[in-house]
Amino acid sequence: MAESTHTKDDGQLTEQQREVLRNAATEDAGSGKYDKFYEAGNYTCVGCGTKLFSSETKYDSGSGWPSFYKAENEQESIVRIPDHSVPDRPRVEVRCKKCDGHLGHVFQDGPQESGERFCINSCVIQHQTK
Repeated sequence: MAESTHTKDDGQLTEQQREVLRNAATEDAGSGKYDKFYEAGNYTCVGCGTKLFSSETKYDSGSGWPSFYKAENEQESIVRIPDHSVPDRPRVEVRCKKCDGHLGHVFQDGPQESGERFCINSCVIQHQTK
């Protein structure tokens, strides 16, 4: 279970960021600023600053959301939770381990490097130049 340490006051988040992070909402496909963004760097959680993903593992999955085939230091950064919110479509939710914020989902249809696709909402990650 995540530690649930919100280091960023929820009042500093946009309404969309709060909805996704705290209520597990999903931004519209293709609407996020990081879907087609490929600059070198790291991606951190907007809720607490935890480093989540590297640009080195980002790829274009064609899904409309930023996709990564591997999390950075997964044991320290994310938590996987079974998600049965959609009938007949079990998924695995991905949450930030530090602040318990909803990030997206991980699917088993990723590239050969890992076989996994972390499908992440753009609004809950922040790009940091290395």
